[in-house]
Amino acid sequence: MNTQQVLIIGYVWVEPNSSAAGSRMLQLIEQFLQQGFKITFSSPSQKSEKATSLNSLGIEEVSIELNNASFNDFIKELQPTIVLFDRFMMEEQFGWRVAENCPNAIRILDTEDLHFLRKTRHQQLKKGEEFTTEALLKSDDAKREISSILRCDMSLIISTYEMDLLKSTFKIDKKILYYLPFLLDKIDENQTKEWKPFEEREHFIFIGNFFHKPNVDAVLTLKTEVWSEIRKQLPKAEVHIYGAYANQQINQLHNKKEGFIIKGFAEDAKEVVGNARVVLAPLRFGAGIKGKLTEAMICGTPSVTTEIGAEGMCDRFPWNGFIENDFTAFSNKAIKLYTDEKLLIESQKNGVEIINQIYDKEKLGVPFINQIKEIQDNLEQHRTQNFLGSLLQHQTLQATKYLSKWIESKNK
Repeated sequence: MNTQQVLIIGYVWVEPNSSAAGSRMLQLIEQFLQQGFKITFSSPSQKSEKATSLNSLGIEEVSIELNNASFNDFIKELQPTIVLFDRFMMEEQFGWRVAENCPNAIRILDTEDLHFLRKTRHQQLKKGEEFTTEALLKSDDAKREISSILRCDMSLIISTYEMDLLKSTFKIDKKILYYLPFLLDKIDENQTKEWKPFEEREHFIFIGNFFHKPNVDAVLTLKTEVWSEIRKQLPKAEVHIYGAYANQQINQLHNKKEGFIIKGFAEDAKEVVGNARVVLAPLRFGAGIKGKLTEAMICGTPSVTTEIGAEGMCDRFPWNGFIENDFTAFSNKAIKLYTDEKLLIESQKNGVEIINQIYDKEKLGVPFINQIKEIQDNLEQHRTQNFLGSLLQHQTLQATKYLSKWIESKNK
């Protein structure tokens, strides 16, 4: 087979130090590079100073425009064999152009997490209502994202919970879904020996990108529901809040007297997490896999989180700390972890087991590449069997609507 040419259409430029999504993208890029694939990374977004330079990895970076035919010329010239859409919004914008100009390129959607799941949970929470499957089925965001999944040849789904949801609730054919969690290095003894011992670790920590609403809500929850109880029992303890793009709402929570310290962007997230004793993540809504929690495991730092936080992340393995939805119990479990060295060491071992069993990139990488090649070898048949996908590509689905609108505006 000739060298594969991969085109990645990024929602944003890659910022691995700012968010789990940035790290995830780098993990996928690494898999393609290992195969000797040629990669072009394109995005319509503005580049921030936190974006990593992909040129240093031998990847070409190209700025593209939304709603502009210049993309057609660009992709015709590039002729990629694989097009990876970073989140469904990029598939909505560029998917039809890819299908028209490069019909034989395999189209892959990296969902990152199911956006409609996160948004619906947020809406239900704001209304004070229970989260239900019915709410998901009524969601317009679900209709958009599911349509995008159906139009692609393969969609990468990051958590077991989301895989089950798509297959059971939305009846999506598993042939177009592919479970691919984070692709991480195994934790070996050399690493665990580098971990700081219990007595050298101090304070609690929260880390997360504040463009991400679940993180803003989690820090507010930490302040109002969790921290006062911990501080009452551990008056010298502090909680350090790290993350890119902290807004005024977050910054004004800084209170040295209460030990609630807003630190801002962490240049080296692993270092600050590795110095802490316990990670706190009281997430009330969200989706996907939480980078802050896998990072905690890699750094040997136990965590206390909610069911939403740990969802789809640890299979049947015990958590590296505690999973607790009731915030009084959450505070007490956090205190227990913070003060009990034996419990902390046991939690660290659980974290190693989770990373090594579920997220081992050596074990996950080869089947992923093989699946791509298998779809490429049988692309026509694969698409024929995905009838709903071809239905959504069919022009008559929208043609009558836009023809009618065009006539209406012409007649005005």
